[in-house]
Amino acid sequence: MRRFGHSLRWALIKAAVAGTTMVALAFLIPLGLMVQQTARDRSFTAAERQAAALGPALAITTDQDAIARAVASTDAGAQRRMAVHLPGPAPAEAVPGAAMVGPDGGATIGEAHAASADVSTAGGQGRSFTVGVPGGFALLQPVAVDTGRTAVVEVYVADDDLTRGVATAWLVLSAVALALVAISVLVADRMGARIVASARRLAAAARSLGAGNLAVRVPVDGRAGAGSPEELREAGHAFNTMADRVVQLLAAERELAADLSHRLRTPLTVLRLNAASLGEGDAADATRHAVSQLEREVDQIIRSARRAPEDAPAVTVGCDAAEVIRERVGFWSALAEDEGRRWQLAGADRPAQVPVQRGDLAAAVDAVLGNVFRHTAIGTAFSVDVLATESSVIVLVGDAGPGFTDPESALQRGQGHGGDGSTGLGLDIVRKLAESTGGDLALGRSAVLGGAELRLRLQTRPDGAPGRGSRRRTRSALFHR
Repeated sequence: MRRFGHSLRWALIKAAVAGTTMVALAFLIPLGLMVQQTARDRSFTAAERQAAALGPALAITTDQDAIARAVASTDAGAQRRMAVHLPGPAPAEAVPGAAMVGPDGGATIGEAHAASADVSTAGGQGRSFTVGVPGGFALLQPVAVDTGRTAVVEVYVADDDLTRGVATAWLVLSAVALALVAISVLVADRMGARIVASARRLAAAARSLGAGNLAVRVPVDGRAGAGSPEELREAGHAFNTMADRVVQLLAAERELAADLSHRLRTPLTVLRLNAASLGEGDAADATRHAVSQLEREVDQIIRSARRAPEDAPAVTVGCDAAEVIRERVGFWSALAEDEGRRWQLAGADRPAQVPVQRGDLAAAVDAVLGNVFRHTAIGTAFSVDVLATESSVIVLVGDAGPGFTDPESALQRGQGHGGDGSTGLGLDIVRKLAESTGGDLALGRSAVLGGAELRLRLQTRPDGAPGRGSRRRTRSALFHR
């Protein structure tokens, strides 16, 4: 994973360097060439201005001293880069329009760099142009001094003038390009670090989940543009959804195992009661021992199924208490009919949602009804009432037996004093289930049947929550046989 992180960051950095370099070259190279051409044009434009500055003086006079003073007054003349090629005197037979310059009888003022032929060509053609000379270029500018005669102003432009400031411009542009590349590398590295960190967290969470840590989740920042990219945030959400689904599936699997084990309680109770009536003998003892062993194995399965892993997150699972109670009473009714017990179920005709798992509530109902069959005589009637209020669901289980002589001692049976065939959990299962919702478990005497009564209160909302506080209770005077 570390090698993956480094390779991803390096890939992003290389891509940033390549992209920024291409963009910088595409813009900076033409810009540098334009700066170079601008410096060249600036030098020749300055030379043309220097040459044009002598035009008024040549139009007034061709006196060599006056022209020499005019040349010296210019910047190019002061730097010995300007020369004036004066035309010679016009002969009497001269053809109008002809001109003689410099070597053709005229004088040259200043330091000349251009060849005589080029000067004569400029004077003869009457147009300015540049010619290459050692160390640079010479601008030749013809100036008409009078009818038929033309002087030529020469301005020397050195090669250094053509490239003055170009090197500095290239250095500045190169520095800008390097700065852009460095900034892109920094941004790419920071982006890569965030992406790699998010990918590492996702991989670590996947490994932890694979190792059995069901509580692991990937922290996901919901803000757009913050933290990891949108794709990795979606992957994190998908991972968390998958982990939640795994937890729910495991919880459902434990609930199913517990439910299937609870379904075996009724036939096992019948077998245990039938085995108790077999009398004495080796065969009877072996049967009773086998039934007890089978019951202990089923109880162990129930306890294992109800025991969630320590690192498993809490999963809020609700169920319909009325449906669960109808199902469990229906299972126990078969044994009640065999033993001649009258039974009554009231108030379970409407949904009553409680914040407990279905398997846990079924285990609690089985524990309560199992105590009725275990601790009362055959033929003793029992009843189950469901009362739903705005803040709780109350389950009342009463019987016509002798009742509780010591309620506190009866609760202690849930801690391992229930005798042979007990799960070792007893009423403690019921008490813990009630307390997990904020409710409670109370033992008393049934006002209807006269025997013991157990009141299981499952809290569905806080005590201080608003509500009308009404309750629903339907009692039927009809006992089933």
